Amino acid sequence: MDSSQIIIIIAGFAAGLMNSVAGGGTILTYPALLAAGLTPIEANATSTVALLAGILSSIGGYRKRIGTVTLWLKTFIPVSVIGGLFGAVLLLQTPEKTFGILAPFLIMGATVLFGFQGLLQKIFNPTKCAPKNLEESKKWWIISIGIQLLVSIYGGYFGAGIGIMMLASLSILGFQDIHEMNTVKTILAFAINVIAAVYFILFAPIAWMNVILLACGAFTGGYLGAVIAQSVNQKFVRLFVVLIGCIITLNLFYKQFFTP
Repeated sequence: MDSSQIIIIIAGFAAGLMNSVAGGGTILTYPALLAAGLTPIEANATSTVALLAGILSSIGGYRKRIGTVTLWLKTFIPVSVIGGLFGAVLLLQTPEKTFGILAPFLIMGATVLFGFQGLLQKIFNPTKCAPKNLEESKKWWIISIGIQLLVSIYGGYFGAGIGIMMLASLSILGFQDIHEMNTVKTILAFAINVIAAVYFILFAPIAWMNVILLACGAFTGGYLGAVIAQSVNQKFVRLFVVLIGCIITLNLFYKQFFTP
């Protein structure tokens, strides 16, 4: 095993760890695959397929909390599948530059939304649309579904930062428990990525050896991240999410506007 393969495994592990807590693992796997000689489309497709292993193991780590968010999952999973498929089709039909330019602004906005969750909840007064009362509010059904559809389309297209985006939208919609939010976010991320991965397998170039290497690292990192996240104070998890969001934003801004 050469050094580039070891780097890919490490990138997969770190990405799985990040995705289970806050998202953003693509910012590690995507450049690692580019450095290994893959084209941008091939790197994106390969990363999407491989990181499914990490997301799946993260779901195992959050399995005890699934029962408390079933209503949201029943609503958002179909939306996420539709959006993820649309985004995957979009990736193979349009230039990456369009979404690439928007990406840092989207992640920056989501990070700010999540970071100022308390203030925003006071402004929007989301208590009426908390999960247990969601059925009573058609307005918030429509808003929440619309937000998740847009996030899912972006996730199927590129995906860097969709975890931050979903955490931000869930916080505005009334969630208080970061672990429940991470449970919803992780399962929806799997729904988005699994449909995109199927489409990529059928129609995009995939570097299968790199998929195996990334998946091995991501599977371990994903489960470990979920376990660690639930064993520490929610305040620290939230701070970590904001930190990851800032790192993703700066990384994407640099790549889009300051590199030749």
